[in-house]
Amino acid sequence: MLDPLLIVELGLLGLCTGFLAGLLGIGGGMLLVPFLTYLLGARQVAPDLAVKMAIATSMATIVFTSVSSVRAHHKRGAVRWDIVTKLAPGIVLGGFVASLGVFALLKGSFLAVFFGLFVSFSAVQMFLDKKPAPTRQMPGTAGQLGAGGFIGFLSGLVGAGGGFVSVPFMTWCNVPIHNAVATSAALGFPIALANVVGYVISGQSVTSLPAGSLGYVWLPALGVIATCSVLTAPLGAKAAHNLPVKKLKRVFASLLFGLAAYMFWKGAFAS
Repeated sequence: MLDPLLIVELGLLGLCTGFLAGLLGIGGGMLLVPFLTYLLGARQVAPDLAVKMAIATSMATIVFTSVSSVRAHHKRGAVRWDIVTKLAPGIVLGGFVASLGVFALLKGSFLAVFFGLFVSFSAVQMFLDKKPAPTRQMPGTAGQLGAGGFIGFLSGLVGAGGGFVSVPFMTWCNVPIHNAVATSAALGFPIALANVVGYVISGQSVTSLPAGSLGYVWLPALGVIATCSVLTAPLGAKAAHNLPVKKLKRVFASLLFGLAAYMFWKGAFAS
């Protein structure tokens, strides 16, 4: 059973990540993975296993957050379902490859450092805000299938919903930012579902898992975070259509640099 303080900590984490999921089109993994790594470590989970469980549990929360967020975006007619249907098959395939095979083989220290690099790159991209060539468009079906595979695979390794890849990719192809954020939220569901199935299966043979684990997924944390995140995801989606998202992304990018530094530090000590 979780102690009351841990429930409060997980609840606040869920409220924050849910809001950010709706606001910025991300699944919340950028925040969840570092904080869950810390909380698991504080419960005497080995550093290597803590990183893996944080990534898997973070991804599992996106299954719930994405549904809540995308409903709010869909009501505003912002989701490009034509893009979702072309990217999703590749996303599912890439996610399975990452979570069923590669994830279990890699050490937690490598995943922590890779996560730190991924977050750092995402933060830099937020600051740059480069404008795409006006004639560039989304690629054809084959191109979107390949892009989806890359997004799903990368998401499976870092426990993120793919928004840090899919949103820049879509805006680079001249999809308006609000449509890109909304479409990214819709893509979060197939990304999360495919990867979570892989995490559960690949973690079945792992020993020394903490109580309440299903494969690599820490169910108590999932329950608290998911419950709280679905409450604030619609609020974030509403705010995305009214707030200066460009400025907010730059503020959020500053936080990401700090979280990336923490994961680099964890990577140095995970074994």
